[in-house]
Amino acid sequence: MFISSSRSKSHRESFQHRAGKSMSKKQKSFKEIQLPIKRVTTTRLAPVSSSHSSPTRTESTYPTSPDSASAVVTISVGPEQRLFAAHEGVLNKSPYFADIVRAQFFEPAGKRIELPNEAPEVFSAVLEYLYKGDYTPNINYDKKRGSWFLEDQEGTQGNDYCIQSAHGASILRDTVIYCSAYRYQLPELQRLALKKQGLAANVQCSTILSSARYAYANTPASDSKLRAHYLALIIRSRNTFKRSGTMQLEMEAGGTPLFFDLFVAMVNHLVSTPESLNTLHVHADGSLHRRMSRAANPLECSAVRPTHPTMNSLFAASLLTVID
Repeated sequence: MFISSSRSKSHRESFQHRAGKSMSKKQKSFKEIQLPIKRVTTTRLAPVSSSHSSPTRTESTYPTSPDSASAVVTISVGPEQRLFAAHEGVLNKSPYFADIVRAQFFEPAGKRIELPNEAPEVFSAVLEYLYKGDYTPNINYDKKRGSWFLEDQEGTQGNDYCIQSAHGASILRDTVIYCSAYRYQLPELQRLALKKQGLAANVQCSTILSSARYAYANTPASDSKLRAHYLALIIRSRNTFKRSGTMQLEMEAGGTPLFFDLFVAMVNHLVSTPESLNTLHVHADGSLHRRMSRAANPLECSAVRPTHPTMNSLFAASLLTVID
């Protein structure tokens, strides 16, 4: 559960990474009873507000489509019960919302959806996507440079679009949107969020790791795209993570399949490197050594996931030694 958004001001442990493509279909926007922020600079417990908020929309800004002619549904979001309004026909694009609305067909007081564990900023993006096919910041293509960019990305750091969890950890908003899109059964929004996340730059190591933990906790093993994104991201930025004290602390803490998957992915990376066909073997004490095996399949590596705190520590130190 989230309690507010925050904008990180520290970039001591950061890396540069840009990738991803997406196309967006622009339409008119949507109506909301209380418009959430795009990004904020508040403290963790402060109310959600910002001078960067979009102007208030009126009834005349609704798209003129059959969906916008349907009944209006009230949505209560988050522990503070922020209220949104959306057309039933638009919400029906999500099988998750369609089932809830259908179950309230005979409700005399009007239809209402309760989302107590959702972040208002995230639901705002989901609702904007349902109306427009994209969410702020929109993604565009630069013909001169031959690359994709986010509309207001110039001068913006990756940590500017984070959501602060109840535990105080900063999580990339696109990661939370991806997980919410999975829950609401919106695969196209999942793909869009993943591509937008690939355009983030200058994201702190601690934010990447907390976001990766969130991704693992809120997606099933069968939905591996976001998990694979983080594994590849860490491997590509391994020199930065090797210098990060946060990485070692997170690995020693354990509590997530993330680091075992990272180990297997690192084995794959080493095996695929032309100058080395080595695989890695984990000793009973958690330490690693290289073992020559040209026929080994890295996906079938006979590695043991350390579970004891001391083994976790040795495992972390060994893997960080390999990441060079």
